[in-house]
Amino acid sequence: MRVDGSCACGAIKVEAEADPEKTNICHCTDCQTATGTAFRVSVPVAGETLKVTGTPKTYLKTTAESGNPRLQAFCGTCGSPIYSTSPGDGVQPLYMLRVGILRQRDQFVPRRQIWWRSARPWVTRIASVPRVEKDK
Repeated sequence: MRVDGSCACGAIKVEAEADPEKTNICHCTDCQTATGTAFRVSVPVAGETLKVTGTPKTYLKTTAESGNPRLQAFCGTCGSPIYSTSPGDGVQPLYMLRVGILRQRDQFVPRRQIWWRSARPWVTRIASVPRVEKDK
């Protein structure tokens, strides 16, 4: 399906083709640190379908366990994560697009959880946490 979205401040915009059936949650400690929360939700998109308007900031992250480099892209103004990919010049074959920036985010229900061994123990019990409809 065709998706579009932007970072929180609107400086970076994206369009791509993405398959909601491939949405995943990553519980690795790198994703926990990068998001400042318990996990990251992403969907793979082919490089030839990804259009980015604006220039994201990037940094090269060596992944904790594999030692593989991953290029992480984010908005330099608001800090919103945009995608990750393998480093290299030009269009990469695959980008992991961050679902939270997509207007169609509700249609991207995770179908797989990876790095479960690093999941925070409370993740499976979150339904029992008291809820408030909105902040006061």
